[in-house]
Amino acid sequence: MTVEAKYLSRDAFAERIAKMPAVILPLGATEQHGHHLPLGVDIILAEALSKRIAEATGATVMPAMPFGYSWVWRDDPGSVSIESRTLEDVICQVAESLARHGVRHVFLVNGHEANGATMKYASRRLWDHADVKVWRLFYPDLAAVMAEHCESPTWQGIVHACEFETSLMLAVAPDLVDMTKAVREYPERDRGYFQGGRPMGELSRSGVFGDATLATAEKGEAMLAIFVENMARAVREICADG
Repeated sequence: MTVEAKYLSRDAFAERIAKMPAVILPLGATEQHGHHLPLGVDIILAEALSKRIAEATGATVMPAMPFGYSWVWRDDPGSVSIESRTLEDVICQVAESLARHGVRHVFLVNGHEANGATMKYASRRLWDHADVKVWRLFYPDLAAVMAEHCESPTWQGIVHACEFETSLMLAVAPDLVDMTKAVREYPERDRGYFQGGRPMGELSRSGVFGDATLATAEKGEAMLAIFVENMARAVREICADG
């Protein structure tokens, strides 16, 4: 049986929630990821993680949120940005809607780093809600996992269209990756970005921050397995506490 709510009838959804009152809401973004990856990388990866976690726990996957705060790519074709507060409101309203149907836990599985603060504020807004809690999941122990499985360093601690993301995409959607266009680019550290308001899109010619040429599906699958195991454990432990 599918774990995705969008393919379930109302009765099938109710049956799943009666057994496991938890849903997973994948959070992504629609933005440039270099010339070798599609605009939907963050959506695709969040959905792939969510489905695997649901299969391991019995939770149900809601349709993914395809937009996030992507202002830094505002001038790159296809990139879409919404205000953080808009996303926060959507998360809270989704959770409140689902609470009426018996959902007690909404797990946000995030594929877009810039969604992090929004997820935190949404979970705080609903922390005192009598019926539902919002929980945040984003690549647990990321630095340690990358240190073990990736050969190249990050750019200033940021992962974008690099060996890491490209490897994950090769593992879950290889047909959408064009490795003939993968490049290595490490822009110089820019004060305007880190201390001012300059968009990241002005720093990189390729849209890559790191070395995408070193990516492999094997690295991606190994890292996904670690993330899924850790996230699924968190879901089970939280739900077991009530």
